[in-house]
Amino acid sequence: MKIPSLHQILLLSLCILGVPSCNLISGIVHDGQVVASVGKHNLYASEISAFIPSGISAEDSTRMAAQYISSWATDMLLLDVAESELSKEEKNVSGELEDYRRSLLRYRYEQKFVNQRLDTTITPSQVEEYYNAHQDNFVLRTPIVKARFLRINPESPSVATIRRKMASNDANDLMEAEELAFKSAQRFSTFDDRWISALMIAREFGATDINAFLQSARGGYIEKKMESGELCIAYIAQSMRPPQVGPVEYYENTIRDAILSNRKKALLNSLEQDLLEKARRDENMVIY
Repeated sequence: MKIPSLHQILLLSLCILGVPSCNLISGIVHDGQVVASVGKHNLYASEISAFIPSGISAEDSTRMAAQYISSWATDMLLLDVAESELSKEEKNVSGELEDYRRSLLRYRYEQKFVNQRLDTTITPSQVEEYYNAHQDNFVLRTPIVKARFLRINPESPSVATIRRKMASNDANDLMEAEELAFKSAQRFSTFDDRWISALMIAREFGATDINAFLQSARGGYIEKKMESGELCIAYIAQSMRPPQVGPVEYYENTIRDAILSNRKKALLNSLEQDLLEKARRDENMVIY
């Protein structure tokens, strides 16, 4: 199939839009310049060309061009209405622009300052220390589990063996269960080496009440035949529920993020203090 040119795509896109205020400049579209106009505003082919990635289908190109033109036309129409309806004072945005410029420059410099100095190394002992000092932050809100999950055809001859061995604490049994599941099950997932939200397992069963879901376990097993005909089996090896304090390993990534955040704040605070002290020393700041 021959891929249409950008010009052809733009023509089709503008026809699809059918916006009365957005006029196709057919007389000059062939030179690759203006492709649409709204009042005094012009849209150029180069703007749309830069927006549409190369290598996509003609249909996707047409759709993206139509979306871009529609969004552009709406922006220009709103801009013209604002220009005509707002007072001179209301249209004076110089103060806001200067505030935004200052904020943006400050943000960019702070990011550069932090990136050049931030120590990203976090040891297990630092994680443990933070965890012990902030226990109130790690009270569970939802149950967590260590579990194994299986989705399989209930007629499979491997069901009984996999079910039995997936509850084992023996590494060889678990390996055998995984090998059998690989051959006969739609899916076999093990989360016995890390804590996960019980919601992840409950969703596999279509359950929304997590507590009721966990209470349905018998001998650690939860089973349900789905409408699709597949059998879902979960073995809950361990569980913890609110208001218990969750284990440190469950919160490790959260703790690492918090430590890095505190380090960033400390760097920025030191930057501010150093700048103020330098300004005072250099008599570059006077408070009246």
